[in-house]
Amino acid sequence: MTMKTKFAVLLLSLIGVGPVTAEIAPTDSFNAFVKHMTKQHRFNETELRSLFKAVNIQQPILDAMSKPAEGKPWFQYREIFMTEARIAGGVQFWKDNAATLQAVERQYGVPAEIIVAIIGVETKYGAHTGKYRVIDALATLGFAYPPRSEFFLKELEQFLVLAREEHMDPLQPMGSYAGAMGFPQFMPSSFRGFAKDFDGDGKRDIWSNPADAIASVANYFVRNQWQPGAPVAYPVSAKGESYRQALSKGVKPDIGVAELRQLQVELPPQLAGTEKVKLLSYQQQAGEDLWLGLHNFYVITRYNHSPLYAMAVYQLSQAIAARKT
Repeated sequence: MTMKTKFAVLLLSLIGVGPVTAEIAPTDSFNAFVKHMTKQHRFNETELRSLFKAVNIQQPILDAMSKPAEGKPWFQYREIFMTEARIAGGVQFWKDNAATLQAVERQYGVPAEIIVAIIGVETKYGAHTGKYRVIDALATLGFAYPPRSEFFLKELEQFLVLAREEHMDPLQPMGSYAGAMGFPQFMPSSFRGFAKDFDGDGKRDIWSNPADAIASVANYFVRNQWQPGAPVAYPVSAKGESYRQALSKGVKPDIGVAELRQLQVELPPQLAGTEKVKLLSYQQQAGEDLWLGLHNFYVITRYNHSPLYAMAVYQLSQAIAARKT
């Protein structure tokens, strides 16, 4: 963002004009992006520059990036998703889409409750799919948020390509402040890689077609090696403090069951001693909960790398399934 643009954003903020927006300035970064799109994907430079004249840098998007929900401790994060409204909403979404969920589960091997919980956590079953134009969100974070500009410029590239592929006006699709789209909140690269046209109408519509959204989530999981019928996670307990040696960063299974048992972690007897698992600690108001993440738990984290997110999805899925039956 140029000094002129920054000043405009600051001035609008101070006088209370909202939403706070500013035009994209022709910086070196922007010019390099346009050049890349014309060379790599054969976009017309004049048309592309004209398109971006209608795109805005939005200060509320930058503000939202500084306050992610994953920054909360587990006992606060869990309260966002494990609510009566979200559980009941999941049961209703399941009932409304029962035939599709049954067909998708049969075809892909991903449990209906996991798919429903993902959509429930992401958008409350399609009720909150985002209030920002996707192109504004991606351009704001690509050109005006240096910590992650490389990632979001790649997603902006993917978005422009998918808009051309899907015959969409790139100024129309709406999404989250991070540019995530539709019922399942796919980023553009995920849309291009995993979105499905489940009802065969020739469109991959994850904004208004639950069938396409449901199949797209299942396909995402399958492509990330979901193991049909395998467990996701187990609550565990431990004696003493030796287990703390096994707590480490990341979410990928990294320790053997036999080794955890030696550290006095009490594990389900059906787990093989050679199986790799992940010991996870979740902060409560008093103390902590210990959980064992298995391979399918790791697959959930491919959707969002936070172990808080994956546990919220899992626990919500279990609550929905229990309520439904």
